[in-house]
Amino acid sequence: MRHLLRRLACPAVFTLAALAAHAQTPPADVQLAGTPAAHAGASASMLAAPIQNIQGRSHVSLNGRWSYIIDPYETGYYDYRRAPFDASASGKGGFYDDRKPKDKTDWTEYSFDLAPTLKIPGDWNSQAERLQLYEGTVWMRQVFDADPKQGKHYLLYFGAVNYEAHVYLNGKKLGMHRGGFTPFQFDVTGLLAKGRNVVVVKADNTRHQEAIPTLNTDWWNYGGITRDVLLAELPATYIADYKVQLAKGDPGRIAGYVQLAGAATSQQVTVSIPEAGLRTTVTTDAAGRAAIDLPAGKLQYWTPQQPKLYTVELAGGGDTVRDRIGFRTIATRGHEILLNGKPVFLRGVSLHDENPLIPGRLRGAGDMRMLLQWAKELNCNYVRLAHYPHSEEMLRLADEMGLMVWAEVPVYWTISWDNPDTYANANAQLTDLVVRDKNRASVVIWSVGNETPIGAPRNAFMGKLARAARGLDDTRLVAAALEIHRSGADITVDDPLGQELDLVSFNEYAGWYWSSNADMLNYRFDIKVDKPVVITEFGADALAGYHADADTRFSEEYQDALYRNQFRMFAAIPSLRGITPWVLADFRSPRRQHPYFQDFWNRKGLVSETGKKKMAFWTLKEYYDSIQKKYEK
Repeated sequence: MRHLLRRLACPAVFTLAALAAHAQTPPADVQLAGTPAAHAGASASMLAAPIQNIQGRSHVSLNGRWSYIIDPYETGYYDYRRAPFDASASGKGGFYDDRKPKDKTDWTEYSFDLAPTLKIPGDWNSQAERLQLYEGTVWMRQVFDADPKQGKHYLLYFGAVNYEAHVYLNGKKLGMHRGGFTPFQFDVTGLLAKGRNVVVVKADNTRHQEAIPTLNTDWWNYGGITRDVLLAELPATYIADYKVQLAKGDPGRIAGYVQLAGAATSQQVTVSIPEAGLRTTVTTDAAGRAAIDLPAGKLQYWTPQQPKLYTVELAGGGDTVRDRIGFRTIATRGHEILLNGKPVFLRGVSLHDENPLIPGRLRGAGDMRMLLQWAKELNCNYVRLAHYPHSEEMLRLADEMGLMVWAEVPVYWTISWDNPDTYANANAQLTDLVVRDKNRASVVIWSVGNETPIGAPRNAFMGKLARAARGLDDTRLVAAALEIHRSGADITVDDPLGQELDLVSFNEYAGWYWSSNADMLNYRFDIKVDKPVVITEFGADALAGYHADADTRFSEEYQDALYRNQFRMFAAIPSLRGITPWVLADFRSPRRQHPYFQDFWNRKGLVSETGKKKMAFWTLKEYYDSIQKKYEK
């Protein structure tokens, strides 16, 4: 598929000359968009931190049908001595050359032209039967036309590639990125050809102990280019980043910053919210940065009941960017969680970035809206996007639909706590998540991990990550899904990491992984940390349509009885202020191998893979209806 690159108006990415000046004085609360990414494995100079609001800039899509080659031995990357072709003196020899035989005497042992195609964005596991369980390298190629202009900047953007991506343009390596759920981009100014261009991606979803996530997870390891690929033309000076939110502790003020990049970074920038009659002009410094601080006036606060969004316009340096932004505060006081200063109970549910009805990752706004609408049917005001960053479009839909969000990075189970590169990777993914979504009103919690075991190396790793989250954005709550410990009939919550967090948030599986429906009510919670409690997981597997009594595992009746017993247990937690049961919908997992009840599905969903709502769906809704009456009188 070929795409004509139209002349564009106003997106952004740093030139390399501008990057060094910005790198000298990084602000404390943001990784500057466009600066060289200080990430593990980010060795190429063209790799830069993503700009804010890429979808709001002028761009063309490189989505569509991409040719692909399966390469389990990485023949297209290494020579027979196991040396990378792209590190050789010529840089030639790999599949990224997209080589064709010159004549009948010449030969190659690969061909993108004759290869099958995958739909991008989309994982490979769900598009070809022989790739369903495949973990390894797949090469993907797209061909497009371009007409680059003098004095313009050009950006090649990937929403997500799982897990390690090597990217080549016209046979030249742009760089490499590690991390399966966060965006990355390359400055391709001066590298685009007039006319035909070829982009090739080597994607490798192989699991590694030192990676984030690590070897062992409980979700499908979908490989490939799973989110949008965009190409943008940028003006000489442009708005690279901005934050426009209510000031911490002062809902009467809007605070933040704007960051220019490009040819002339010292400029006037106007920030306006026309509907609210708000406007201010700031002047950026030599590094292109200016603080934003103006009275909030009579802004209507964003709430789940009335998810008000305003059009915010930033204009300066010949660039104009518009965004839809909501304004609200989130804080804790004692055992209360306060939304806009008022106590709120987080009526939530957890969900994966997967469509249970159609195999594979969520494919677009329709899939995402379906999941969020199921959450709304449950009477949720809140969702936990587990266990990794979901797409930016999901967060924007949550803004629009009025759902608060717990956003998480995949620091999951037992990883390499003592490995500095592992921490750097985790910190990079956290930074990219916060930088991308800091203007989304729906995001109320940054989560630094899930079910990590207590121990000195882990405590240091996670504590540092929690402090990093707070340093990146102090206007949200910081949390993690902690584990519990049992002693006799006591369910003890005493994780020292809790002192670094704003919530006592933990997973517990009374009635499933320990005890049963018959005896789970004998247990009681002993919570050592005096903060608002949010129970981030509980649940039971149930095969939709399988009916038995409440003591029979995998039946809908068992799951339903467990939910009812959990609600009775919760009544004994006076500081409980939220729950996100596990999970909204059944999802695929290689760990779940029972041939009848599971068949590679985690069946803890309240909705089946056919869209059937199980008995516990309605039981949870009934519970949330009662909670709503208490908190929204």
